[in-house]
Amino acid sequence: MEKTSYAEVVVNNRSNQTNMTYTYGIPKDLSDRVSIGSRVMVPFGKGNKLVEGYVLSKDEGLSIQLSKIKYIQRVLDEESLLSEKMIDLCKWMREEYLCTYMDAIQCIIPTGISYKTEKKIRLCRDVSMEEWGQGGFTDRQWAVMKVLRKHPNVSEDALRQLLDFDPSSTLRSLEAKNIIFIEYQLKNNVSILTEKVIRLSAKEKIHEEISKLNQNAKKQKQLLEYLANHGEIAWSKLKESLDISPSTIESLTKKGLVHVETVEKRRVPYGDFPVEATGPHGLTEEQKKVVEQVIPHIMDAKYQPFLLHGVTGSGKTEVYMQIIDQVLKQSKEAIVLVPEISLTPQMIERFKGRFGNNIAVLHSKLSLGERLDEWNRIKNGEVKIAVGARSAVFAPFHNLGIIIVDEEHEHTYKSESSPKYHAVEVAEFRCRQHGAVLLLGSATPSLESYYKAEKGEYKKLVMQNRYNQNDLPSIQIVDMRTELQKGNKSVFSESLYREIKQNLENKEQTILFLNRRGYSTFISCRNCGYVAKCPHCEISLTYHKNVHYISCHYCHYRQQPPDICPKCGSKYIKYFGAGTEKIEKVTGKLFPTAKIIRLDLDTTSRKGSMERIMQEIKQGKADIIIGTQMIAKGLDFPNVTLVGVIAADMNLNLPEFRAAERTFQLITQVAGRAGRGRRMGRVVVQTYDPEHFAIQASQNHDFISFYEQEILMRKEFLYPPFSRLINITIAGTKESEVIKTADHFATALRQRMGSEKIPSEETVFGPSPAPLSKIKEKYRWQIVIKSKLIDQTALKGIINNIRNDITDRNYANDISISIDVNPFHML
Repeated sequence: MEKTSYAEVVVNNRSNQTNMTYTYGIPKDLSDRVSIGSRVMVPFGKGNKLVEGYVLSKDEGLSIQLSKIKYIQRVLDEESLLSEKMIDLCKWMREEYLCTYMDAIQCIIPTGISYKTEKKIRLCRDVSMEEWGQGGFTDRQWAVMKVLRKHPNVSEDALRQLLDFDPSSTLRSLEAKNIIFIEYQLKNNVSILTEKVIRLSAKEKIHEEISKLNQNAKKQKQLLEYLANHGEIAWSKLKESLDISPSTIESLTKKGLVHVETVEKRRVPYGDFPVEATGPHGLTEEQKKVVEQVIPHIMDAKYQPFLLHGVTGSGKTEVYMQIIDQVLKQSKEAIVLVPEISLTPQMIERFKGRFGNNIAVLHSKLSLGERLDEWNRIKNGEVKIAVGARSAVFAPFHNLGIIIVDEEHEHTYKSESSPKYHAVEVAEFRCRQHGAVLLLGSATPSLESYYKAEKGEYKKLVMQNRYNQNDLPSIQIVDMRTELQKGNKSVFSESLYREIKQNLENKEQTILFLNRRGYSTFISCRNCGYVAKCPHCEISLTYHKNVHYISCHYCHYRQQPPDICPKCGSKYIKYFGAGTEKIEKVTGKLFPTAKIIRLDLDTTSRKGSMERIMQEIKQGKADIIIGTQMIAKGLDFPNVTLVGVIAADMNLNLPEFRAAERTFQLITQVAGRAGRGRRMGRVVVQTYDPEHFAIQASQNHDFISFYEQEILMRKEFLYPPFSRLINITIAGTKESEVIKTADHFATALRQRMGSEKIPSEETVFGPSPAPLSKIKEKYRWQIVIKSKLIDQTALKGIINNIRNDITDRNYANDISISIDVNPFHML
């Protein structure tokens, strides 16, 4: 036995079968470079394929059998990618959300930097026809060699495409005969960006050297004087800034006066974003009280969660910035989360105006290179503030002082793909780690958060008045049933039409809100009832008039709309329902002189389109802004004085326990976009259910009355916050196998919960078809657990074990099992 250092490594494989650590030896020549959090390449599996892995722990001395241990082959980075705190976060996410180590790690590291090995094959000895004729080679071996003569150093994937068979076994046999050489090369999707810069070799006597130059060497003198004053210049700017040619550089290099270096170049998103420098604004008495209550906890460096319940327009962003000022004075760091990428430009404008270049931006619309560079700026301590959407909660700061979650109630903070984390829960964990403050802000807090504040788990902060001292906008509820009785079949009620007309006359901006994009929501045959549905999903296709196609908003399938019914052959095809695209067209006809801008996923899908639209609105180039939920969240345009909610009860009909809450939040939030400037705001809410308590409460901006009614219903039916839900979704292409697996899972779950003596009040519902029973060719069944347990460790352990048992036994091919702890949607 020999003592050696070893590492516990998790490999880059998201399979539940490999969701564990593996022991690898650390070679002596790598002992100084392998540390906790290092990214390494290790041989894995029977074929010892090189795969990426992460070191989660080390032991400097362990007696092991050297013949059975595999060794780390390579360290991929100069510094560890994961700090010990981030490793603890990964372990917590694995237990909390029943995900794999790699699911959690992929949340933390920049997208695109993971390495994969690519086989490159080349001939190392050619075979003559004479040798071929003597036998010993198969037809497939000969075919491979012929291809390699024409395509040296080809990848295995490319070779497979050039042949009419899988060459894997043939390559192994040729390698054994020393005919070919296989090299494993590492590749990833993003790299460090570099550029050449020109610098002075020695600055001390540069003016003396300039005086020695020939009088005709004007360009040489010009460059040397520039470098003496500015230090360096990028090669790419030589021509445009100084009109200097490469030959001038070459001449100065030979004289030893300058040298060229290759340096890392940062990609800076929003680097050319127009920003006006600003200072702190005066605070209202309410704002001062909030700041004064939060600051002591930052100074004490002890974890403390706050819920800031501030009405729309109360100045929450200014509160955030003044608190962050104090965080920076303590040499600490801050993360600010916004619920939508659409809000990022506005927040960046405000934060850059206040804090300059001391902020990084993180969200999914950035390029892979931009995300990598922003991540490195944070990790290297070059910035102290990170602003971004949900994923910014993982910003690799080392000394967090605060995490701020703006509009904390928003469903976008919940990830819909594995790991199905909630950014607020991750923020709580990170703040506990760092002894930091967690500040959740909203005009319409989630019921769970407000319940915690009522119980004292969060400290409650309140701002009841708008910063501009205006009253909250008046809200008029319009009963669309009455409009129909009067013969008005338009999407606009008479009241909303009059208000829009008045706003146009007053040169004030209007927002029209409809939380559905497209032109028509579905196409149907009036003769036989046929509805155009997605062939891959159990959902109707939405018509988009601008591009004249019907599409699925889940799998993105699209086709031309039918002119005649595919089922009965009739011509009675009609377009039903309305989306933002149709509202745009109708509005244009009714108000032909109005400048209209549409703000939804269809108009903002291209990079930079959101920023462009926001600037146009800010510059007054839009009279009417039509949009989906994007425009309901935190946008601040002082000239918007009217908001029209086209169909307020749309969400009330969804089969979800949060339907009323979502309705109240959307109406209240979008109403809050009106009257944020000097002029008062007005809101017109159109609905077919005006008596519903969520709509009644929103008319009065009365969160408390809504909360008191809704919390009673949640308690009666044991919905969160009085229970925790776990949604298990079984999906597959064969419905019979999906049902069989779901039945097996539910039976095993009930049996094991009974044997573990988990209380009977832990209710298991199902299995049953999911509300969206088919998506992307996969049938979906659900099992829902409603749990009152405070500690769910045993329950989660049972769920995880059953999932692994089913997978290990290969109970059904092509079956996926998704587990969502605390789901936001049950669809």
